[in-house]
Amino acid sequence: MTTAAAVRTDPEIQRDVLDELDWDAQTRPTEIGVTVSGGVVTLTGWVDSYARRWAAERCAHRVRGVRAVASDIEVRLAGTDNRTDGEIAIAAGRALEWDSFVPAERLDVTVANGWVMLRGEVEYGFQRRTAERELRRLRGVRGLTNLVEVRAPTPPSDEQIRRDLQRALIRRTGTERIEVRVSGDTVLLAGSVRSWWHRDEAERVAWAMPGVREVHDRLVVAG
Repeated sequence: MTTAAAVRTDPEIQRDVLDELDWDAQTRPTEIGVTVSGGVVTLTGWVDSYARRWAAERCAHRVRGVRAVASDIEVRLAGTDNRTDGEIAIAAGRALEWDSFVPAERLDVTVANGWVMLRGEVEYGFQRRTAERELRRLRGVRGLTNLVEVRAPTPPSDEQIRRDLQRALIRRTGTERIEVRVSGDTVLLAGSVRSWWHRDEAERVAWAMPGVREVHDRLVVAG
């Protein structure tokens, strides 16, 4: 009975994704279409910046029951937002240099037709994500590919990451109901938490572990 109750229909997921888009101030739901098949959400339409496209994709991922998101959203820049590749590259370099958490000297940026390619190497997954966040918000960016590698100077073992992360999660969220699985540079979080804040906090903690490149969040908000 519990399993059946947890299954959500495609119309329910579609309604929640539309509501999430309407709630999020960073998106414009009137420009985005949503279809759902087997729990897979497809987003269509257009937005006026890459940042809005990313925000729309995040909205869909946040909805309970979504298995995957396929984004066919087109980025149509307004005339005032058009920038040359050179201008975008200069702005990208400055954005990375101004963020004290990003080792800009270890990153390379290439821009072609408004598409940004980010390469390099960092020690922490949150540095990789922070660099991407800084660049996707720039005017004129049509898309972004993040190829930055995460390599800790002395990579900890899977078991060490699991133990350290488990302790940090207990300190931050106050719950022992979070299951942690580690495989190389990938962390899987499963179990239940009391609120969306605890879910987001658990993911932030996981990204802060040395050597972690991917975090798969399977946590359920149980109240």
